[in-house]
Amino acid sequence: MSPPSAIVERTALGQEFPSMLQVCRRPFLLAAWASVAVTLAAGAAPATESKASKDPALVRAERVLDRAILFDGHNDLPITLRSEFGPVPDPAQYDLRQRTRWQTDIPRLRAGRVGAQFWSVYIPGEAGRDFARTQLEQIATARRMIEKYPDVFEYASTADDVVRIRRAGRIASMLGMEGGYGIENSLGPLKAYYDLGVRYMALTHNTHTDWADSAAQVPARHGGLSDFGREVVREMNRLGMLIDLSHASEETVLDTLDVSQAPVIFSHSAVRGIVDIPRNVPDSALDRLKANGGVVMVLFVGGFVSPEAAKAWAPAMAEFQFRAREAKTPQERSALFREVFDKANIPKPTIAQVADHIEYVVRRAGIDHVGIGADYDGASGWPDGLSDVSTYPNLFAELVRRGWSDRDLEKLAGGNVLRALREAERVAARLQADAFKGAPRQ
Repeated sequence: MSPPSAIVERTALGQEFPSMLQVCRRPFLLAAWASVAVTLAAGAAPATESKASKDPALVRAERVLDRAILFDGHNDLPITLRSEFGPVPDPAQYDLRQRTRWQTDIPRLRAGRVGAQFWSVYIPGEAGRDFARTQLEQIATARRMIEKYPDVFEYASTADDVVRIRRAGRIASMLGMEGGYGIENSLGPLKAYYDLGVRYMALTHNTHTDWADSAAQVPARHGGLSDFGREVVREMNRLGMLIDLSHASEETVLDTLDVSQAPVIFSHSAVRGIVDIPRNVPDSALDRLKANGGVVMVLFVGGFVSPEAAKAWAPAMAEFQFRAREAKTPQERSALFREVFDKANIPKPTIAQVADHIEYVVRRAGIDHVGIGADYDGASGWPDGLSDVSTYPNLFAELVRRGWSDRDLEKLAGGNVLRALREAERVAARLQADAFKGAPRQ
């Protein structure tokens, strides 16, 4: 931030004038400043919309988000960078300080009041090979992106880090693996990924792993979790890594809830009670979230939140998944995705439909078990008014109009997922201490 003596004020006409501090130090400027003030008072438009003229619900939503920690569960910018520039792009190849052609950049993150972000380090399960290498490349891409902007992003290792970084005015950044393919059926890489900054792992994406069933692939292979899949869940508990059940089959979800001692999350999901597709969270899981302490982080993607959009989304996704098996690079997959979904003519959902999913979770599981996981830069079919990372306040304004309290809005924004993360850390500390006590003396 510039020192006060260097600050200038800009009028709506684009002209720069000295700050009032400079005027006081330079009396000969006072007359000029007074003339400007008279001009503005006479009717020159202000540079930004005044709060008095804004929607009161939006004003209140922005006030809540300025105070809370908006912690989004899933943003796919790292795979977008890979698709555009190749594996582990040089940060000089992109500039997030400028408006990008994607859905995420720094100015819009600031406008959206984002205080913390799980950056998805997704790798495609359909590739069938090179999982660990690709996973490490994605982690490197995300870490380099975070490190490029130290005044904006800071890597967070714990819930306490998230709070500290947010208070410092930066965006706390954690990594989330989307799909367990990168561990290559070994618990050793899981620990290595944790040490590299991964704080959640989705057990599957759109294809089964060798130890857990996906919601998107039929027939089922394991009927939920295999015995090794249960060991993965236990090791994630021991490490303090959150288990992400987005994309998992209902059987995998329920098996995980049977095993996990720590809260689970759905980093970017909607609910099956409104849109009945396998990818959405079933009531059987929602009914068990209170006992587990878990959180459903609701996404904004039309094909999951709108019944009308889902009818067009499902066949488009089936076509994409079938044809994606032949894609050899992320660039080919990205181009194929655009081709398939651009021609699908998917109806736009509404902000109200996203809010309906949030309120469904609250009715079924409770206010302590819902969060936000938009899935920006990872999908298409966004509601009007929720098109990029600048638009979160619009959703919170919708909930204000529905009578939500500030306290409940703060829980939704990030309070609930922070609580789940803290509990996962406590479970890990206990499990590690118990293991140490039981270890033989040397």
